[in-house]
Amino acid sequence: MPIIRVLPVFLLLVVGAGLAIGYITAPGPWYAALAKPAFNPPNWVFAPVWTILYVLIAVAGARTWQRARHGMAMRLWWLQLVLNFAWSPAFFVLHQVGLALLIILLLAATITAFIAASWRSDRASALMFLPYAAWVFFAALLNGAILSLN
Repeated sequence: MPIIRVLPVFLLLVVGAGLAIGYITAPGPWYAALAKPAFNPPNWVFAPVWTILYVLIAVAGARTWQRARHGMAMRLWWLQLVLNFAWSPAFFVLHQVGLALLIILLLAATITAFIAASWRSDRASALMFLPYAAWVFFAALLNGAILSLN
């Protein structure tokens, strides 16, 4: 199946669901009241960064689906998506900062494993996950700082 037929499905799934979860779990008064580290970005940064990352995640997913839909890289891709979508409800809805930190650390490990699993067979997909990995490692540091400050 050509990527042009698969990609819209992945874009709708990842970007659509990601933005919907972001909207439903938008930071509220609880988050505003938390002590945050000096390196905490302004709130307006998160939506554009995640939108770009979600597009990259979707493209890498579509490419991986085409190449080996039952392979290890695809299984890791699905796992990272579940962990990604679980973080916001854990943090912003349940207010479980420690649980959110565990989820994001598992997410970072899964992203790293996806990059390693894809590196030889689909370098482009692996490279698309590098900015995602960088952002998630930063977000994990931020999550850990918020946990320690509160």
